[in-house]
Amino acid sequence: MTITAALAEAQQVIGRLEARVLLRHVLSCEEAFLIAHGDDELTAEQSADFGRLIARRAAGEPVAYLTGSREFYGREFTVTPAVLIPRPDTELLIELSLQRLPVNGGRVLDLGTGSGCIGVTIAAERPQCRVTLVDASAEALDVARGNAYRYAAANTTLLHSDWYAALADAQYDLIVANPPYIAAGDAHLQQGDLRFEPQAALAAGADGLADIRRIVAEAPSHLASGGWLLCEHGHDQADTCTALLQQTGFVEVFSARDLAGIRRVSGGRWTPGSSA
Repeated sequence: MTITAALAEAQQVIGRLEARVLLRHVLSCEEAFLIAHGDDELTAEQSADFGRLIARRAAGEPVAYLTGSREFYGREFTVTPAVLIPRPDTELLIELSLQRLPVNGGRVLDLGTGSGCIGVTIAAERPQCRVTLVDASAEALDVARGNAYRYAAANTTLLHSDWYAALADAQYDLIVANPPYIAAGDAHLQQGDLRFEPQAALAAGADGLADIRRIVAEAPSHLASGGWLLCEHGHDQADTCTALLQQTGFVEVFSARDLAGIRRVSGGRWTPGSSA
């Protein structure tokens, strides 16, 4: 079967773009190769590999897990079923973080790092920063470690920790987090890609805010004076998150909108002595 014929057949089962991504993965090639070599014959092994991937995608498995990678902020990150799949909305956290970090340094804590896409990206964009990436999942840390080695090994440290538990009295100029924020009983957890992603990285208590509450409450003990906490949250959680920040004593509290116009990230600056 030729490349063109294989793609045409696959597109009867899954989407055109996804079919092309999966065939590029099988052939270890770029899009230009598919275009220029449409009449090339696939080997029996390539056809079989492609067929297995098409069947798995048709059964719902995320493309990122099938290919083992996902692009984030201009870099390809290794992903496995042990970590969440990086999403474009989370790039807002990067932009907000870079705006608040000094260009010549700074200490950053990436809580619940997963694939490491947030912490590693910050470390790669700001090589003078020191970035600590923590996760409660050893399997997730293995994935993050590989991504850190690829892009920012020199200025990253990885630590196995349940949020702040293993950090002792360490302090940072910026704490950033994309924690679980879906309600445990939310029907979306049984739909689409979420069915295959680690549930512990998605759901947080009856209202989805259990981990955010802990992150906000304990952040002051780990923020240097003037340091920032930035946290991604659900589409309808901005008001609650900003209220939590204000009640804890953060100042300059704000929410920022993602590309879809949704208030996706909230944050605040910590100044010791501010009223809680």
